[in-house]
Amino acid sequence: MKFDVIIIGAGAAGLFCAIEAGKRRRKVLVIEHNAQVGRKILISGGGRCNFTNIHTKPENFISENPHFCKSALARYTPQDFVELVTKHRIEYYEKKLGQLFCRESARQIVEMLLAECAKAKVEIRAGCSVKKVEKKVEESGANCFEIETNQGNYVCESLVIATGGLSFPKIGATDFGFRIARQFGLKIIEPQPALVPLVFEKNAKNFGRLAGVSVDAVVSSGNQAFRENILFTHRGLSGPAILQISNYWRKDETVSINLTPNADALEILERNKANKQNLDNFLSRFLPNRFAEIFTAETLENKPINQLGKKERERIAENLNDWQVKFVETEGFHKAEVTRGGVSTDELSSQTMGAKKVSGLYFIGEVADVTGWLGGYNFQWAWASGFAAAQAV
Repeated sequence: MKFDVIIIGAGAAGLFCAIEAGKRRRKVLVIEHNAQVGRKILISGGGRCNFTNIHTKPENFISENPHFCKSALARYTPQDFVELVTKHRIEYYEKKLGQLFCRESARQIVEMLLAECAKAKVEIRAGCSVKKVEKKVEESGANCFEIETNQGNYVCESLVIATGGLSFPKIGATDFGFRIARQFGLKIIEPQPALVPLVFEKNAKNFGRLAGVSVDAVVSSGNQAFRENILFTHRGLSGPAILQISNYWRKDETVSINLTPNADALEILERNKANKQNLDNFLSRFLPNRFAEIFTAETLENKPINQLGKKERERIAENLNDWQVKFVETEGFHKAEVTRGGVSTDELSSQTMGAKKVSGLYFIGEVADVTGWLGGYNFQWAWASGFAAAQAV
């Protein structure tokens, strides 16, 4: 069967690209190897889908080429997507920091995308596995792609790869998109887990007893800093601030954590140097009790404040305002929200997402080397990159 456009991957980017191409009266087929479309959308945002961020700007994305995302983001904005959500009467709210969530369920976003696909006469084949992709020349001399699947063979002029990255293999993530890129000679920036919890060094195992404890903190690595909660796990740290910094963390680098972001810890200790309370009890005024107890035992000396000398108070304050933490690894792709790296942006047109070397081949969404911060930015990249490709296919 012949189509104008075939899109492999029925996630956020793939479905949105299909809708916009269908609106241009292109004959579109979407192929999805899972039995269900939009599986990652359904589990996103705790099942409520953080579908965009109203403050989206290019600085919220990581790529070998930080300018690459600018064109697509300018052409399809968060407000454009909000208008679509509003048109479908989906109630939403701003949780914090510009993050927009469905009030009811992420399923509403998938249903909206499927309704728009139906309206644009897009055909969707779920449970359809691609066995082989080949570029051929038709009798007319035109280039085309032939896709061999378990449901038959299909031919198209434009092929869009929207298969995502390696995160969440349990819901079907594979390296298919990277394999196709390599097949056609395109460069790949090594895929890494991103927006992912970090694992402590072995000598910090006592902190595992704090699993479930959350602390408001500023977490820094290099020039980047994020203020949100950190969450202790059995093996290390998670929580929004850690997921954000994981995009910038490199092995063997320490991460700085300010545990009292609202105050100068030395100033507090100097003001209270005559206090007879033990240090852990005193710190529990500012930090969760369990954390104050274990943190004091691990990194400081637990004795009454009035028995601490000046140098001890300075060392304690430094540990509180600039706790230097070493991590050995991330929790890997099975816990990562997205993939950093992917098809090099050097290989793609920032206007169309098309491969410069291979006419008619496009890469959108997470499969490309553009990774957003936590908070709806990766969805906005899916919509924007899908929209850009749809205008060209």
